[in-house]
Amino acid sequence: MHQPMPVNEADRLAALALYEVVDTPPEFAYDALTELAAQICNCPVALISMLEERRQWFKSKYGFPADFAECPREVTVCNTTICSNDLLYVPDLTKDRRFKDLPIVIGEPHLRFYCGMPLINRDGYALGTLCVVDFKAHEISSSQREAIRSLAQQAVAQLELRRQLLERDVLLGQLSEAKAAAEAARERSDVLLRNTMPASIAEELKAHDRVRPRYHEAATVLFADFKDFVRLTETLEPASLIEQLNQNFARFDQIVEGNRLETIKTLGDAYMCVGGLPEPNRTHAIDACLAALQMQKFLRNANRQRERLHLAPWELRIGISTGSLVAGVVGTRRLTYDVWGNTANLAQRLQGACEPGRINVAGSTFHQVATRFETEPRGRIEVKHMDAIDMYFLNRIQPDLAADAEGCLPNDRFWNARGLG
Repeated sequence: MHQPMPVNEADRLAALALYEVVDTPPEFAYDALTELAAQICNCPVALISMLEERRQWFKSKYGFPADFAECPREVTVCNTTICSNDLLYVPDLTKDRRFKDLPIVIGEPHLRFYCGMPLINRDGYALGTLCVVDFKAHEISSSQREAIRSLAQQAVAQLELRRQLLERDVLLGQLSEAKAAAEAARERSDVLLRNTMPASIAEELKAHDRVRPRYHEAATVLFADFKDFVRLTETLEPASLIEQLNQNFARFDQIVEGNRLETIKTLGDAYMCVGGLPEPNRTHAIDACLAALQMQKFLRNANRQRERLHLAPWELRIGISTGSLVAGVVGTRRLTYDVWGNTANLAQRLQGACEPGRINVAGSTFHQVATRFETEPRGRIEVKHMDAIDMYFLNRIQPDLAADAEGCLPNDRFWNARGLG
């Protein structure tokens, strides 16, 4: 039996899916409409139906058993109703050639009367119907038919409300996702900021969009780089070179953090950190010396492993200087926390005048750490663009103040000696 089909069937089905109403539980708002429709038209059955591709599903079914939820679409009168945009009124289905041979007319449940209105949404698609049916033929008045139109509009209003709520939920979900994404991005930005500058400086930058430059009367700069790094770049694969350099710098970062210093920057194979800022402290020179000893210890251990593999060693030279500095944040797109002053320049010169695997400290640093460390005087040595500088090799912690045989880790007496613990 040929059944009519809406010309926009594919779009209609897509529109119906937007409401997510099919196979949902009964709702009072719809049941009240079907009960009222049945009473107005003096019919035993009233239905609100949604027509999917192959079935007619009942959202509300006044007068039908509770377990009667659907029927095949091709046997229904409503399949014809959704092909128009107005009421379908059939007083006697047996006398209408379109419906007289339908299984529901010639067989159970022997329907005779039908009056239904398509449920047309805001986009013009007939999602389903509101209809009344009877098992005997009869007529209804024009006012009763108008009531069916009005009740159908109320059903559409309920459907549109449902769609609005669904759209609201989608928007709220998108808003929540966007908010979560923004929070995650902000957290990543904060983490990146905290990883590139001291926490207090990062907080000041976030709060004021700028950082006030500060003069620090006493601070200690540690400057380190690797001997013959250019040679390593010529003999190692780039990926291997960068991986090893990153491993070294990552360990340096841990050592620096563990000794209350701040990493300032890396430049090629050079590594720079500072003690005594952004918050002043009395141990910055000691902290820098401890970090330097622990960096060299790390590389000695690493180089022993490299020697067993017949690999060239990474030989570190470290310079340490104590004095005044100016610190602040520069840049607009790429923000950098940096320090300026002769103390920083001298640390770099001390590193350049150092021997591989050793630590070269200025006299300004030596005088603050001499009682806790074994040092080796080098005398006054000329440095580029500066006057001759008193220099000392820093060898280790004094044996009675060390927690390890190599003299790189302090014991309790180390700090208690001057009340710096």
